[in-house]
Amino acid sequence: MDGTQRQSIKPGIKVSIVLKKDQKTGELTEGIVKDILTNSSYHPHGIKVRLENGEVGRVKEVHGNEG
Repeated sequence: MDGTQRQSIKPGIKVSIVLKKDQKTGELTEGIVKDILTNSSYHPHGIKVRLENGEVGRVKEVHGNEG
């Protein structure tokens, strides 16, 4: 699943995000979603989330499995 649809992202699931500093390289960072920061139901570059470790970025892949 991709990360452009807010409905596919829930706190507690594992995702891969692109941090602001990594947008040019596209390097992905994996983590568990703590908060969803995008209010709209769709964003073309990915829904913005905060991971449990505090990093913030846009979701590129949803792995779906909890924890």
